[in-house]
Amino acid sequence: MTRGGAGVAQRHDQPAGGPAGPTGIGYEPAGAPGARAAVVDGPPGGPYDPHGLLDGQNPADGPLGGRTAGEVLAAYLHRQSGDFLRSLRLHRESGSDAEGTGEATWQLRRAARRISATLHTFRPLTEESWADQLRSELGWLSGTLAREEACTARRERLMTALARLTGRAERADRPARGAATGRGDRTAVAKAAEPDPEGALAAGAARAGALLDRQLTLARTRAHSTALQALGSSRFHALADSVAVLASEAPLARTAADGPAAEVLPPLAEHAHRRLAEAVAALPLSRAGHPYNADALAADHRQDAPWHQARMLVRLSRYAQEVLVPEQGDPRLVEASRALERHRDAAEAAAAAAAAARTPRIAPATAYALGVLHADQRHEVEAARFAFGRVWLPGPAGEPGRGRGQG
Repeated sequence: MTRGGAGVAQRHDQPAGGPAGPTGIGYEPAGAPGARAAVVDGPPGGPYDPHGLLDGQNPADGPLGGRTAGEVLAAYLHRQSGDFLRSLRLHRESGSDAEGTGEATWQLRRAARRISATLHTFRPLTEESWADQLRSELGWLSGTLAREEACTARRERLMTALARLTGRAERADRPARGAATGRGDRTAVAKAAEPDPEGALAAGAARAGALLDRQLTLARTRAHSTALQALGSSRFHALADSVAVLASEAPLARTAADGPAAEVLPPLAEHAHRRLAEAVAALPLSRAGHPYNADALAADHRQDAPWHQARMLVRLSRYAQEVLVPEQGDPRLVEASRALERHRDAAEAAAAAAAAARTPRIAPATAYALGVLHADQRHEVEAARFAFGRVWLPGPAGEPGRGRGQG
């Protein structure tokens, strides 16, 4: 048990309806009036059938049979809380081992996301004020710990992309000898005087890489310091104490949680899935289903927001499924989540390149290289949207009724 209060510190910067923090689990609806039923219901056959659970079996015959909703929910929360506390111990024992600390941090965030998502999806079965407060604190912790890893991954992504782009831009051979007269030499001089965009990219790439390295390394260092301060704060100790309590006793609303699990849990999980399906129905999947559609090339963060919301809702649906059938994850939801995470990473990398290009007094060649890098990452955003569309609606774009495919 860690030091600190037995409760969770009260936050005043979150809405009463629940946190909308870094875990991305808010309450804002994402429906689309008039959306096609096939899209709202998800891909043919459904990526997740809350009432079927095990390939059409009756829920009462599956893992929920003979158990109350409270028993199933408490068992899942106990397991995730135990993972959280074990990860915290591993983090402390890692000391100066950067690799061990990184792995422990990832596991800590993994458990925090699952606890938070479960408390959100199955909120009617819990003591709601307590659950909302714990979710808020878990969102704060998960977001704080995620920043350092995000900066590291973004730097690696941009450096790799920059090396790839400059590797394609090999400068044309120039005449090794000069001072000779003749038509051939005049032609070579004329070609050398022509604009060479590939040469400009190569010339600015080194400075662009150095600029990005400085900015992202500084951001990572600050994120690391913030994470260390958070893990040593009284606020975190109070959170850890609350998770320790959750590991032994889940605060459930007994009147609601005493019902049969096969009757109480699937409708709540289905609601989470329908929120996802409605959010996806609002996405331009028909447009994104065409390769090289250039729809994602505009540097407008508002067009990315619905895709980010869909990623958060995919996570909610995945975790709800884990509660009902822990040993049977849906590979289609996993693939959809992976595509939308690629979308987020590429969008954030593009934003970092654009921010670096706005640095005052940089050389034109540096700005040009950063512009090419930004466009490259926006193309990656487009590719991720295309991949998600193929997972969600297998078959030709805009024809959800054709075959299941492999996605």
